[in-house]
Amino acid sequence: MTDPKITERAFDLSRRSFIDRVLMTAAGAGMAAAAPWASAAVAAEPTKSNPVRLGVIGTGDRGRALILNIAKTRNCVVVAICDSYAPHLAKGRALVDASVRSFADHRAMLDAGGLDAVVIATPLDRHAKHCFDALDAGLHVWCEKAMARTIADCGAMITRSQAARKVLQIGHQRMFHPTYLNALKRARAGEIGTLTQVRASWHRNNSWRRTVPGDATDRQINWRLYRDSSAGLMTELATHQIQVGNWFLDAVPTRVMGSGSICFWKDGREVYDHVALIYDYAGGRKLIYTSLLNNARYGCEEQIQGSRGTIEPELGRIFQEVPPKVLALQRMHKDVARGHKRTVPIGGATWFPELPVTTPGESLGWGEYDETMLQFEGFGEAVRAGKPLPGLLAQAYHASVASLLGEQAMDRGEALTWPTNLVAV
Repeated sequence: MTDPKITERAFDLSRRSFIDRVLMTAAGAGMAAAAPWASAAVAAEPTKSNPVRLGVIGTGDRGRALILNIAKTRNCVVVAICDSYAPHLAKGRALVDASVRSFADHRAMLDAGGLDAVVIATPLDRHAKHCFDALDAGLHVWCEKAMARTIADCGAMITRSQAARKVLQIGHQRMFHPTYLNALKRARAGEIGTLTQVRASWHRNNSWRRTVPGDATDRQINWRLYRDSSAGLMTELATHQIQVGNWFLDAVPTRVMGSGSICFWKDGREVYDHVALIYDYAGGRKLIYTSLLNNARYGCEEQIQGSRGTIEPELGRIFQEVPPKVLALQRMHKDVARGHKRTVPIGGATWFPELPVTTPGESLGWGEYDETMLQFEGFGEAVRAGKPLPGLLAQAYHASVASLLGEQAMDRGEALTWPTNLVAV
């Protein structure tokens, strides 16, 4: 549901501004090949009549966030919701109209009919099963990232969708974000020079463990902490940033090595709370990734590093390399003019330490809307056309494969090469 304080006209104008920004940033040399889905998603004006009818499987925190974003779209509507856990279903019901049907079992929702597509926001180990059942019911599928718990299931989801001739779209919303599109455009234009490394991190300072109500089990509520239902940090967080790394480096990794540990939260969890990995790419380029759950100082960021500058998309900034050094006497003249006092080396500095760049950089701009809304409008257009948005599924597939391969490399304590038996996308 849209914010009631926003008028329809204001919504239209701000939405138009958002779309225009996506179009503007997606245009440019090389961008059609780098982000073909973005232009395709906004090229058609979504129609308010005859919207795509969606059934949402999973109304936990993420599922409810998706319901709110779908309500902002002009071409999709939620007509059914489903969750096997009654409290989550009740919270989902509170977000939708009384006419929306609700189910405790996804099979019952599929059998009831009246849907064009389903949205899957369930624990990771159920994605493949729910996707297969929806495709078998003749429906298109939008599924949260990561794709599935195993690399084999990720490939099977693609194969089944292709055989059924149905759209399969995975939730990597950064691919629709104007700031990320603008960052990629400027990187492709050579503004940060030769791009050789992406350093990405997602650091939090909480246990990730949720309180278990009396009517639920720990594995129901805390499924992200157990190996049979999740790869932990790798599938719940890293897959987003690995996709960004693949996107900016315009390649998939050649191999990955890493180390994972349960280093801080020794509470019975099975998934790592610290991970550190190096993904190699052709030409010696690298994606260096860390994620941990007991220090949030450096938060969530991707640092796109080139020979002439750095882009930090989460901060929305582009930084040039360290500006020219000011000679000691010139600095003293400026200090005197400003009334500042500090030590001035008479002979001038002979060495400058490589301290971090502290200049403010330049803004890459921001979008007014959550890019998840545009992602669903693109999905709606793809469903109406019966044709996936170009390039989107390959990005998601390779990000999921890379995250699961990283988990395997950490478990085995050895470098693993990129699989050669992946399905064609």
